[in-house]
Amino acid sequence: MTISSLIDSPSELTDSSSSKSAIVLMTRIRLARNLAGQSFPGWAKPPQREEILESCRAAVTAAPQMKRCFNLSVGELSELEKQILVERHLISRELSGSKAGAGVIISKDQAFSVMMNEEDHLRIQVLRSGFQLKKAWNSINDFDSAIEEHLDFAFSPTLGYLTACPTNLGTGMRASAMMHLPALVISSQMEKVVRAVNQLGMVVRGLFGEGSDASGSIFQISNQTTLGESEDEIIKRLGSVLQSIIEHEMNARDKLIEADAGKVYDKVGRAYGILQNSHLLSSSEAMNLLSLIRLGIDLGTFPDANRSAIDRLFIEAQPGHLQHAQKGEFEPTQRDVLRASRLRSEFANFARPDFNSNPNGKN
Repeated sequence: MTISSLIDSPSELTDSSSSKSAIVLMTRIRLARNLAGQSFPGWAKPPQREEILESCRAAVTAAPQMKRCFNLSVGELSELEKQILVERHLISRELSGSKAGAGVIISKDQAFSVMMNEEDHLRIQVLRSGFQLKKAWNSINDFDSAIEEHLDFAFSPTLGYLTACPTNLGTGMRASAMMHLPALVISSQMEKVVRAVNQLGMVVRGLFGEGSDASGSIFQISNQTTLGESEDEIIKRLGSVLQSIIEHEMNARDKLIEADAGKVYDKVGRAYGILQNSHLLSSSEAMNLLSLIRLGIDLGTFPDANRSAIDRLFIEAQPGHLQHAQKGEFEPTQRDVLRASRLRSEFANFARPDFNSNPNGKN
């Protein structure tokens, strides 16, 4: 299967109408696993990496979750194809830079993906739309067990699962939620939230993980500790932190509306006007404008049915997706023109804002 068929297939993140929420766009859980008796990818010689890749491929494709999957070798992908997979959160930037002996297997609905020979032999991932930590954990636990039927994982009775980076020892699990927090950003409270979350043993990153910015007021919040806690304990603690952030965001929205509703609606209305009429939009500006439209949906200014379209555009307005749609590779300024044109087309028939509706929020 090709990247084109992957993009054309219904996706958990771009097409799912289930569990859409005002604040949590996506839940993700990732497990780091390595094969017993084999060198970690960074130390393995090319022939060994290829051998590990084939062993992992056979085990992963045998799992029932991977029926009719996309089985891709990173070295055979173009730079544009790898960028698209990064934009869909299906591979990491690190894997996109790999060449020999690296691959990824992606389920048909793109809810499951397994990176092979990134930092670890296997990076097993599940994505769920909305706030679904427990469902995501149950799904990946079953998937991990299915893979382990065919592979012997490196495990220590005292240290848990052995990983290339010591920070992943133990459960090898990183659980996270991608959160839309515009009110905390507008009210300049995000820095305080980040400090509080860090003190609770969690980490806050941007849209595409470590080193990325928080375009569109979108942040990833994940656990930092993998050793000394069970998976259930990590999920429970992260869920509590996420619920607290949701409450802070909802309170910030209420206070913004109470203090100056006109200012908030002006931001939303201007975003709507620019998206309908702009002829040049950078990726960052487009994300911030779409963020304001999504906030408008949460406040009742636009119909709730438009939420899925905005969540889809967060991904499809990215450089790789734009270039693939136009069947070419373009300079940044050309991409800005294409992005503006695409968004003008999307918003030509978008519902007009209703500023007389009562603000409302949904968890």
